Amino acid sequence: VQLQASGGGLVQAGGCLRLSCTASGRTFSDYVMGWFRQAPGKEREFVTAISKSGNTTFYVDSVKGRFTVSRDNAKNTVILQMNSLKPEDTAAYYCAADKRRLSPTSTRNDVGYWGQGTQVTVSS
Repeated sequence: VQLQASGGGLVQAGGCLRLSCTASGRTFSDYVMGWFRQAPGKEREFVTAISKSGNTTFYVDSVKGRFTVSRDNAKNTVILQMNSLKPEDTAAYYCAADKRRLSPTSTRNDVGYWGQGTQVTVSS
């Protein structure tokens, strides 16, 4: 499956951004979808995941209550709505897909497919 992410940018602390990831090439609903992020000098870390049906979501503790993930299987798209952004959210954000479960304990080795990164920069 090919993944195309978009929507990053520069925003002030407290602001919002919406990331989008569109999939092609395979049956979108066969894949758990997620977002990871990687700040300079740090490991790529799990941010959120959504089940194949969209009924179940997972979030890393640091974004709970601020970020919301959703998917539209008819449009092959997963959305990450990021509110109340903080400078520590600054990172390259990567769309991820896998046929198996993704969770807050998932690492980059658990992901089968990646989109290109989209940069999110939050100024203080």
